[in-house]
Amino acid sequence: PDFMLNTLIDNLQITKEDVHVSDGPLGLSDVMGLFKLPLHQLKEKPFYPIIPKVFEEEEDYFSIIRQKDILLHHPYHSFSPIIDFIKKAALDPDVLAIKQTLYRVGPDSPIVRCLIEAAEMGKQVAVLVELKARFDEQNNIYWARALEKVGVHVVYGLVGLKTHAKMTLVVRKEYDGVKRYVHLATGNYNATTAKLYTDIGFFTSDDDICSDVSDIFNFLTGYSKQKDYKKLFVSPVNMREKFIDLINREIDNAAAGKEAKIIMKLNSLVDPAIICALYEASNAGVEIKLIVRGVCSLVPGVTGLSQNIEVRSIVGRFLEHSRLFYFYNNGAEEIYLSSADMMQRNLDRRVEVAFPIENPRLKDELIKTLIKVSLKDNVKARILQSDGSYVFPEVKENSKKVNSQEWLMNHALKAMGVRTQKP
Repeated sequence: PDFMLNTLIDNLQITKEDVHVSDGPLGLSDVMGLFKLPLHQLKEKPFYPIIPKVFEEEEDYFSIIRQKDILLHHPYHSFSPIIDFIKKAALDPDVLAIKQTLYRVGPDSPIVRCLIEAAEMGKQVAVLVELKARFDEQNNIYWARALEKVGVHVVYGLVGLKTHAKMTLVVRKEYDGVKRYVHLATGNYNATTAKLYTDIGFFTSDDDICSDVSDIFNFLTGYSKQKDYKKLFVSPVNMREKFIDLINREIDNAAAGKEAKIIMKLNSLVDPAIICALYEASNAGVEIKLIVRGVCSLVPGVTGLSQNIEVRSIVGRFLEHSRLFYFYNNGAEEIYLSSADMMQRNLDRRVEVAFPIENPRLKDELIKTLIKVSLKDNVKARILQSDGSYVFPEVKENSKKVNSQEWLMNHALKAMGVRTQKP
């Protein structure tokens, strides 16, 4: 449209003679080059992720994680503690083994360099590299060869399954025996996209979770056919069934006259079985709030089908990428984080993991920040209608504007005892 063309010409300070109109397909990836132009007045004010105080005060990451679980919310929190965790594991003489999954690592990966260093230090290092990560095949092949060259045990996953789970397992010899430490995440081990995508990382030494992760790595490397897990939901083994069980529990609570509520934050919702379970929950009186950035095949707001379901999409400065599942559970609230969207490909043809956040402090943090603020967003959110259209949220006169991503940036910067990390 002419008005859009004129807006671009004015803001980019060019003339109409500088504009070339093409009827052919455009290489949209090349548009990123425009961002390099020195037009700072058109850009967002730079945001530098914070480094949480806990990682500033204590050099021994293993001691920190042994004492308590830790959540990192990227890009509001820096990705550097994950890199440091693996680097410290590589250099620590008491670390016996490191195992990790790699999906999208990027062309210059500090994570992979740490793994190479660990192998050179004589540690047992096993890495599952997913060669079928779309658009990253070349990078992943390059790093797989580099890892194999230094003696890393590189595996490429299971036939017919794409490994999309984000897991790191560190095995360490300590004064009271062998101890395991785990990092799980909703997003990739990629320091570049961690500045652009919203994702959540989780450090824990919980024995059951560590045991499950160890079993999954044995499954991926062909040494086990584990079917039962203590705390993790794993696709294609049991994830769909586990989430449907949790939905059914809310249905039972609603039928008993108890408060029942489900909140999900996803990139995509298209799995028929999950959608049918949510429809059934809606008809039972369960309050359902869905935050689905991308494709949503569920139709909200239809009387007799989905009248208790609201769907919103948030598209802002950062790409919303974290997946979260909340169940009220009659007041004993449960939260799971996952690498998986509710799609048939994720639940049937990929190795995915969903993990519980059981620590009351961390659970409360997620509810009060990510969940509540996302549901209050009236700036970048759009509400899905039953006809498939999206509309702006209703904003009452004199009500406060809430941009969830801006709120989370400010919340991070206001946190006590932190410093920011500049590029």
